[in-house]
This record gives sequence, structure tokens and C-alpha cells, in this order.
Amino acid sequence: MKRFTSLLLLLAVLVSASCNRTPKPIDPASAEAVKVQLNILRDTVTANWTEMLASDDAKLRDTRQLLRELTTQPGTDRTQLAQLQYANDRLPKRRYTQQTMAESAHIDAYDAAQDSVLRAVYGLALPENREPAPIVRELTERIQTADAELVAYRVHYDQAATRFNNYLVVHAQELQQLGGSYAKLQPLPLFTIVE
Repeated sequence: MKRFTSLLLLLAVLVSASCNRTPKPIDPASAEAVKVQLNILRDTVTANWTEMLASDDAKLRDTRQLLRELTTQPGTDRTQLAQLQYANDRLPKRRYTQQTMAESAHIDAYDAAQDSVLRAVYGLALPENREPAPIVRELTERIQTADAELVAYRVHYDQAATRFNNYLVVHAQELQQLGGSYAKLQPLPLFTIVE
């Protein structure tokens, strides 16, 4: 029993001693620190991109739902609604990616296609000669809000991508020393046209 108590006491001392150690600080000029900071910047870019796409996806879902609701409204042209539904459903395939957005024509083509669909949908959802149903008005307002927020999402993405790109330039030598995928990193395209 004495031996068991001694072992427990020794174990308690060792555990408490190991818990009191502070981690060794990372040298901010080291390659490891560069790697950590770059991963944080990359995660920030990814989070901004994901948030922007989630908002756009929600806008597309709301547009699809609005078009379904409009089929129940009297006097709507079902053929036109079907064409708009088809055009709306094709938009995700036309959307730019982080790589294809390097050509502003991809962004412009997607924006023009989505604006064309939304203008037609707004014309059907908010006619001048009658008050729309509450669900139609609510969906239309959500779509318009999401559409207005797009610029802010793009600005936030550009800010994060610019910080990432600047970090690549400033720490190019350290990234080459890290090798592997770090040595191959390229600047990210921006929504803002830089001359």
C-alpha cells in the first residue's frame, strides 16, 4: 500500500510539473512562423470565399423558390417562368472560381447572366398593377438584400487575398526554403482590377 501511495504521489508530481511548462515561443522570423502565418492568411481567404459563395447559393435558392411561388399566382406565363428557372439553375455552372476569376470576363459574364434573370424575376414578382403575395415580397426582398451585399463580400475577399498576396511577396525567400507546396504558391486573383 505504501508503494502504491508513493507511485500515485510521484505521478501527481510529474503531471503537475509537465502542466506548468510554457510552450517554447516561435521565432517570428523563422520559417515555421512564416508557415503558421501563411496558413492563417490562407484560411481567412478561404473563409471569405466560402461566405461569399454561401450567400450567392442562398440567393439562387431563394430565386428558385420565388419562381415556384410565382407559378401559383394568377396570370403568370408558365413558359416564361420555366425559362427563368432553367436560366437560374444554370448559373452555378457559369460561376467563376478563384482561378477563373483572373479573367474579369468570367466575372462579368456571370454577373450579367444573373442580373438578366433577376431583372425578369423582379418584373414578374413585383408587378405595378397588383400587390404581390407576402411570401413573394419576402423572397424578393431577401434576394435584393443578398444582391446588394455582394459588393461587400467581394471587398472582404479582396482584402484577405491582398494580405495573402503581399505576404507571399515579402516572405518569398522563406517560402522557397520551406519547399513543397509553399514554394509553388502563386498570388490570388482579385475582383478589383489592378493596373
